[in-house]
Amino acid sequence: MKIAIEAQRIFRKKKHGMDFVALETIRALQQLDSVNEYFILVQPGEDRCLQETANFHIVEVQCPTYFLWEQVALPLSLAKIKPDLVHCTSNTAPLYCPYPLVLTLHDIIFLEKKKGNYRSLYQRLGRVYRRWVVPRVLPKCKLIITVSDFERAHITRSLSLNPDSIVTVHNGLSPAFSPSKKDRAVVDRYIPAESYLFFLGNTDPKKNTPNALKGYGLYLKRSKRQLPLLVADLEEPVIDALLARENLQEIKPYLCYPGYIPNKDLPYIYAGSFAFLYPSLRESFGLPLLEAMASGVPVVSSRTSAIPEVAGEGALLVDPTDPEAIARQLIELEESASLYEEQVQYGLHRASLFSWKQTAARALEMYHQIKQV
Repeated sequence: MKIAIEAQRIFRKKKHGMDFVALETIRALQQLDSVNEYFILVQPGEDRCLQETANFHIVEVQCPTYFLWEQVALPLSLAKIKPDLVHCTSNTAPLYCPYPLVLTLHDIIFLEKKKGNYRSLYQRLGRVYRRWVVPRVLPKCKLIITVSDFERAHITRSLSLNPDSIVTVHNGLSPAFSPSKKDRAVVDRYIPAESYLFFLGNTDPKKNTPNALKGYGLYLKRSKRQLPLLVADLEEPVIDALLARENLQEIKPYLCYPGYIPNKDLPYIYAGSFAFLYPSLRESFGLPLLEAMASGVPVVSSRTSAIPEVAGEGALLVDPTDPEAIARQLIELEESASLYEEQVQYGLHRASLFSWKQTAARALEMYHQIKQV
């Protein structure tokens, strides 16, 4: 088969969830499949994180905007390739695609009522674009892939889809995340403390940053250690505005906020932390919690959406809207050595159940099934 995979944003410097899923799946397919011919369509960027192999070709498609890239430039490039199958990896796809189309629909959060305000114009425009294009693309798909059974049931119910048209393919986990990734030189670039809590912040309301910081504030009042909190992916002006709005200015001296942390450094940041805070309101999968578990770090997360499915029954899950519950769990980890070690061992086992090789094998199985139809 000639398989075209849309991976538009994997070469951008500041990658996020869907970009990493596409990148790691493609890398695993390179190791797994030497028979089919692949064309990986990307926007040019400064982080050339994927290399060509004998049957994997990188096709760089230049276009100034996301919309024009996907709806104009991508179809024109596909017309030159004439693939047997097209896989679009990040929720959206061209409205015109005369080839069998597979779409990875990570979630339909963009169709749901917003929880809070989107500060970024980029986020608002992206939401509008997805709300417009996805309902029009779904009927044209040969198959829809999503990343959890929770999300599959939610999408099927919300959009009245035939259950047979959508399948679950769980995300994997990179072997880069390990308890052995200890390197103070890397960690010191982001936080000087010997021990710290780690939180992946975000302006997206689903990341629940206000309640995470409220919970941390309560933790500081009760903790004997008062560990600092490393907050990734939020700049100081955003943090200042959030602290002022929530009347939490007193916790700022305990925060470190270096902004975006490159993926190559994240294994060291996880492994060097005391615990990972992940009280998200809404996740279709929740890859960071597995990354922390694989790093030998206890995780305090949410009993909402797909998180219990991924984290499993032995995880520390709380009501993410309850800062008191978040703080209490952090204090328990700090005061109980047995609970801490139990969570380390549980997390290592749970994370071992997921791999990108499994994800790629399942995707390849889907490709062959579509070809045979």
